[in-house]
Amino acid sequence: MNKTKSQLDVNLKPTQVLVLGFLMLIFLGAILLSLPMASAAGESTRIIDALFTATSAVCVTGLVVLNTASHWSPFGKVIILMLIQIGGLGFMTIASTIFMILGRKISLRDRMMIQESLNQSTLSGMVRLTKNIIIGTLILEAIGALFLSFKFVPEYGTKGIFYSIFHAISAFCNAGFDIIGDSSLMPYVGSITINFTIMTLIIIGGLGFTVWMDVIKVTKNELRIGLKGLKLKRWFRHLRLHTKLVLVITTSLIMVGFVIFFSLEGFNDATLGNLPLKDKVLGAMFQSVTTRTAGFNTINNSDMTDVSKFVTIILMFIGGSPAGTAGGIKTVTIGVIFFEVLSVVRGKEDTEAFDRRIPRNTIKRALAVVMISLFVVIGVTMLLTITESGGFMDILFEAVSGFATVGLSLGETQRLTQFGKLIMSLTMFIGRLGPITMAVALTIRHEKKKINIRKPEEKVMVG
Repeated sequence: MNKTKSQLDVNLKPTQVLVLGFLMLIFLGAILLSLPMASAAGESTRIIDALFTATSAVCVTGLVVLNTASHWSPFGKVIILMLIQIGGLGFMTIASTIFMILGRKISLRDRMMIQESLNQSTLSGMVRLTKNIIIGTLILEAIGALFLSFKFVPEYGTKGIFYSIFHAISAFCNAGFDIIGDSSLMPYVGSITINFTIMTLIIIGGLGFTVWMDVIKVTKNELRIGLKGLKLKRWFRHLRLHTKLVLVITTSLIMVGFVIFFSLEGFNDATLGNLPLKDKVLGAMFQSVTTRTAGFNTINNSDMTDVSKFVTIILMFIGGSPAGTAGGIKTVTIGVIFFEVLSVVRGKEDTEAFDRRIPRNTIKRALAVVMISLFVVIGVTMLLTITESGGFMDILFEAVSGFATVGLSLGETQRLTQFGKLIMSLTMFIGRLGPITMAVALTIRHEKKKINIRKPEEKVMVG
């Protein structure tokens, strides 16, 4: 009996525990949301709709088949908010926090699961990292809720407090759920308070927890020298390569997206064309940020030009950064591939970025993540074209939005068939766990090889 239990422990990998944990959380959420007390009408919600909503919340996507503001009761909205918070931070982060509060020792196996859930390369400092993540998250969400309350409380009264908390958590977790109504944040396209608070929370949540720690650590070290000694170049040079890639690529994508959306939608009367210059700038900037897997919108996506829709698809597919609340293939993945292509063009043997060499295994994993992700998006798009009646652009947009856990839609979500809802639920689940889990599985498989047998080399033609 003991031997069997031991074998089960060995066979159940941390990645498998993560998958099962997320599945259990989704099913539990679906059951709670299907209860009569979870709906505003006091009636049971169809299990398929409850399952879709729970999956979207846990996978911090934001796609909805039911209006979050009008369909769900306060109990239902609290359940959705809890699912968003747990899904955004990772259930192992939450579970470990509960263990620490109860005084339970965090075992090696628990640390390994935290490592997998946060996509870390080492077991060192997992408990400390978890504590920092929880404390940092609560502080940032509280600050965000405070700023949002300056707008929501005068408008909604005491309900504005819950509105502020809900949208702060949803923004930080890159979930995109809102309780405003059918128009998301479109009524606030010109609000500086709403736009900058939501955008800041989205960006910080999408940077990744390890980037926070590195930035804080380097900044503290630089400040010890004195404020006069704080120089941007030296500060940047002391950051880890991962942090440099995240900051540079994130900034570049946001600025490029802003220029494109401002140029294309600034003259589109259906979106930003008729707005004042300030509102145009805010709308274009918000659209560039929210495509990074946040899911809020201050303009009608279905009214955008086809070029803007295609750019949105690309930005959604890239997504945010590793070890954060965002989805997509991640900024660092696309950055690694970019520098690999650059090294090939320059005829270099090694792939280098910011005077550092990127390991070959990292490049292989990046290529695997991109190819797997492309296959999933193509497969889901093909399936949806069979089950759904929407146009190709709408379906492709929906497939990428679901896989990258973004939550933006051209209206196809509301028209999904029962099969379409199941397909999109699975897509959101794969998007939340798939690329990271598969990349880690590849490294585990590689480490299990005891004998390194190299086959004969033979050239093939490419390009």
